[in-house]
Amino acid sequence: MKLPDQIKLWGDTSFRGDCPSEALEQVTFVNRVRARFPDSYGLILLHPRNEGKRTKLQAMKEKAEGLATGAPDLIIPARVPFLCELKRRDHTKSTISEKQVAYLEAAQNAGAYVCIALGVDSAWNAFEHWKSTL
Repeated sequence: MKLPDQIKLWGDTSFRGDCPSEALEQVTFVNRVRARFPDSYGLILLHPRNEGKRTKLQAMKEKAEGLATGAPDLIIPARVPFLCELKRRDHTKSTISEKQVAYLEAAQNAGAYVCIALGVDSAWNAFEHWKSTL
């Protein structure tokens, strides 16, 4: 995976080996946030459902309803929003699309805290850093 230079990266790009899927890493992150911050960040953390196959009609309808192609995996809407694209710890087992990079760049330019994290621990470190900047 070619990592964009303009987006903050959390994680060790030299790691290679077995690691959980992106979906499992995401579940772990969401569960951790909801367990530790049940009355704040855990309530507002969201994952936009942008993946999956759609018919042309479904895609048109969902886009009209606000589907944003390239939206990241993890979003916490706050005064300074947290947007994190979560990838596998071994980033060579993941991909990032041009639309994802474009979305992250636009959000970053609009003032959001934007990052790409390699694995759940890196996502947690990014989350802790974001919280410390608020």
